[in-house]
Amino acid sequence: MNTRTELGSVGEIALIQRLSRDFAQTSHTETVRGIGDDAAVIDTGGPDYWLISTDMLLEGVHFDLAYSPLKHLGFKAVAVNVSDIAAMNGTPLQITVSIALSNRFSVEAVEELYAGIKAACEAYRVDLIGGDTTSSRSGLVISVTVTGKVAKDKITYRNTAKPNDVVCVTGDLGAAFLGLQLLEREKQVFLSDPNMQPEIGEDKSYVLERQLRPSARTDIVYELQDLGIVPTAMIDVSDGLASELMHICTQSGTGAVIFDENIPIDDVSYLVATELNLSPLTAALNGGEDYELLFTIRPHEFEKLKNHARITPIGYLTDKPDDILLGTKAGQYTPIKAQGWKHF
Repeated sequence: MNTRTELGSVGEIALIQRLSRDFAQTSHTETVRGIGDDAAVIDTGGPDYWLISTDMLLEGVHFDLAYSPLKHLGFKAVAVNVSDIAAMNGTPLQITVSIALSNRFSVEAVEELYAGIKAACEAYRVDLIGGDTTSSRSGLVISVTVTGKVAKDKITYRNTAKPNDVVCVTGDLGAAFLGLQLLEREKQVFLSDPNMQPEIGEDKSYVLERQLRPSARTDIVYELQDLGIVPTAMIDVSDGLASELMHICTQSGTGAVIFDENIPIDDVSYLVATELNLSPLTAALNGGEDYELLFTIRPHEFEKLKNHARITPIGYLTDKPDDILLGTKAGQYTPIKAQGWKHF
């Protein structure tokens, strides 16, 4: 008798592991790293590794055109892919863009989407080199593939962190999730009364921008290079800090202790969280879509960046793989659970 396993019962990571377990990467010696990191790694024989990653954005799942401007959406589609290259300590080079759309979109609307793609290409210095266009009966679908490169001695994976490494994160966390909550609130208000005008003041524009037009942290990759720092492990924060920290710890065989008072949260995020009756710390831990970089460095490297304005040390790794803990100023420690984005 055949059994049926629901997708929601296994989750995205377990599903990927199940689907990929029979695909041995032995056909080509050029394949250095495949499924399981932010990007695949290919050795073409030169001093650099070739990087490649792909992502899809689906209308009604990853974005809502009720409040997502097409130009911002085009920029975001590129940025989230470039972020994967940054997470490997690499430099993005080219993208391909494939879209599926229905005839409810005008030519001008598609041009607006591509204006955002062009802006991102200019911002991250990548070339649009191809793609595909087809029809869709279920809304807009955008698929972007990005290539990049990284010097072989600078490549950074998820599974190479070590106990006592310092855990660092760039920028601030939670803003993108809070921006989404604001937009969803205003959408519901509009649906209940189309004559109502949105009540989102200029003082909240930061969290809206973080949701609608996020930025990939390629700047940090260049700055780490200038400082002579190669992270021991790195990942981008797409599914929430808790989830990404667990990825690094699980794949590296380590535990971790991070401190709530060290987690960087913008003042606007505190303001919006209070208005929405949400915990800013929960938003930072589990919100996702910040596209900041979470990385680890050896303790002796910490002096090089301890005063960096856009990098915050939030904790350290341990030799206890079963313990991934959040510490408080009062000295209490609680296990961290990943409650970020669930795909099924």
